[in-house]
Amino acid sequence: MTKLVIEDRCVLKGDVKVHCAKNAILPVIAASMLTSGACVLEEVPHLDDVGIMEEVVRSIGAEVKREENRLFIKGSNINSYEATYELIRKMRASFLIMGPMLARIGKVKISLPGGCAIGTRPIDLHLKGFSLMGASITLGHGYIEAFAEKLKGETIYLDFPSVGATENLMMAGCLAEGTTVIENAAEEPEIVDLASFLSKMGAVIKGAGTDTIRIEGVKELKGTAHIAIPDRIEAGTFMVAAAATGGDVTVEGIVTEHLKPVTAKLKEMGAEVYEYEKSIRVKAPERLNSVDIKTMPYPGFPTDMQSQMMTAMCLSKGTSIATETVFENRFMHISELKLMGANIKVDGRSAIIEGCEKFSGAKVRATDLRAGAALIIAGLCADGRTEISDIYHINRGYINIEEKLKKLGADIKRIEE
Repeated sequence: MTKLVIEDRCVLKGDVKVHCAKNAILPVIAASMLTSGACVLEEVPHLDDVGIMEEVVRSIGAEVKREENRLFIKGSNINSYEATYELIRKMRASFLIMGPMLARIGKVKISLPGGCAIGTRPIDLHLKGFSLMGASITLGHGYIEAFAEKLKGETIYLDFPSVGATENLMMAGCLAEGTTVIENAAEEPEIVDLASFLSKMGAVIKGAGTDTIRIEGVKELKGTAHIAIPDRIEAGTFMVAAAATGGDVTVEGIVTEHLKPVTAKLKEMGAEVYEYEKSIRVKAPERLNSVDIKTMPYPGFPTDMQSQMMTAMCLSKGTSIATETVFENRFMHISELKLMGANIKVDGRSAIIEGCEKFSGAKVRATDLRAGAALIIAGLCADGRTEISDIYHINRGYINIEEKLKKLGADIKRIEE
């Protein structure tokens, strides 16, 4: 079993560069199935989730080659319409293959998706949209089968601005007959990035990044090259780590606009935040002020930063409240933080946090990807030794996080037991 071990608290100082966004790259890999042409993706990080998505498209017949951080994908020989259970259950985002498959070959069989256990995250919004576009859908024995001779453009209202549903339906709409309109669409930067990739392939999309997206269907798409946006969640994780440890860190290679909710809350907590063209510097005070956060779809505070921010809130002066509105099961890290001395009470979807001066090192477990990041930050602020197990969750979204933290002054290492 592999663990991360952190020895004593530290003050993070220095510069760190973030990689391209996992949550932007995964839909782009799926979208490359919309064409028989070759797609080249640059600066693709070696993350477990990216590897799974590569395997998903390979399993249906796509040619996938990796040369360091460059990914070549060609979907000219799709020979299967079934995405295997073993791959889909590992990662929820692999469900994004459904829209491209339906649009391009008219049929798909896919198992119900897996991934982090942070809530139900229903797929009914995806299925409702595909049904409206003319797909015939059957569910049974843990699988979904869908058929459509030709998808037809339709106006689809999403009951919740789901990122996955917006992406899946936007991809399907590119090759549908007529105009597809997605109302109450997700507005995340990753949606805009996917629309940029699809447009380079020849799609006609207007309104990505707003709550209404309009897609004019075309007959075919062509191959293209693309570099995904920087990872705003990795950037936010380092920003919060800097603030929590009382550090001074510059995060490079970012889009500052994407980090506004995190920046605003760190300023409220008393940190000095300096924004530059492609970097952001966080200089922490001696101790942070308390703050309240409420997770919301973009441009609100991201649910993927709630766990990390809660760690910083645990060390602040006074009482803070974190309210989770996006996923109903995203407080699993609280029991682990309590082992380290956090004072947190849960009331429904809110966590009431009484600030403490420091954490104590303990043996803890990463319950999901972002919870793992939160525990790393807690370990950096703890007296004594912190051991984090189940770090395979962390490998899904962070590359060599321990090496990056070492360069900032942390005493952290990965050990095999």
